[in-house]
Amino acid sequence: MLYLVGLGLGDAKDITVKGLETVRRCRRVYLEAYTSILTVGKEALEEFYGKELILADRETVEQEADSILKEADVCDVAFLVVGDPFGATTHSDLVLRAVKLGIPYKVIHNASIMNAVGCCGLQLYNFGETISIVFWTDTWKPESFFDKIEKNRQNGMHTLCLLGKHQLPRFLSCHLLGKKIYEPPRYMSVNQAAEQLLAIIQNRRLQGTEPEITENTICVGLARVGAPDQKIASGTLSQMSTVELGGPLHSLIVTGTMHPLELEMLQLFSADSSSFENNAFQRTT
Repeated sequence: MLYLVGLGLGDAKDITVKGLETVRRCRRVYLEAYTSILTVGKEALEEFYGKELILADRETVEQEADSILKEADVCDVAFLVVGDPFGATTHSDLVLRAVKLGIPYKVIHNASIMNAVGCCGLQLYNFGETISIVFWTDTWKPESFFDKIEKNRQNGMHTLCLLGKHQLPRFLSCHLLGKKIYEPPRYMSVNQAAEQLLAIIQNRRLQGTEPEITENTICVGLARVGAPDQKIASGTLSQMSTVELGGPLHSLIVTGTMHPLELEMLQLFSADSSSFENNAFQRTT
């Protein structure tokens, strides 16, 4: 059996009882190590689970999935995912490969950022399409995600923005060895995401259009959701470019039309209460 096990958002103890029981009886346990991070390292997980973990990077999962599935038809193999196995990254390819090989699978769900964002007080059923904001480079500055945020806002919906992870191969010679070796990852902050959105707003105005989203649009910055040092800050998009939320992982929410209860909750986390008094009541129901 192949088990896809969600680990939740915080530390080693966020795994479910069912998930922990599964991990402890599996012959091999892989830890997906590229889409997200926990607040603790691999060693802390191994100590709590009582099991050695095999790190599975992007290349392993996408190009060497057969090694993960090896002998899973005769023994139990677990694939651990931070958050939920079918949250921000679905891992459907691994499931499809298992099915084609005649290997049964089970999914053990857990909390993910997709539902935990409700901690800020915005109602989950008022969210539209989730988007990802990627790191810009000097030569590559896509804006397509901005159009999706605008569409959500036009429909009165909030937008959860998952913030990018940037990782480059360390040496060109690594490609010759048939295996990429990566630099330590760099995670996007709420500040960086807000700065890119503000730059797009300026670009659109230079093109003669007034965007649906402006510097005064109410947003929410979240950091390390589910961890003891979780931080939430609400305010205008401009304020999000300067608010300090500490280390990763960060997420950003661009609000749509807000119910008065949602607005009242956001005020608990306000970076500056005046931003709500001047702007937010314009988009409440």
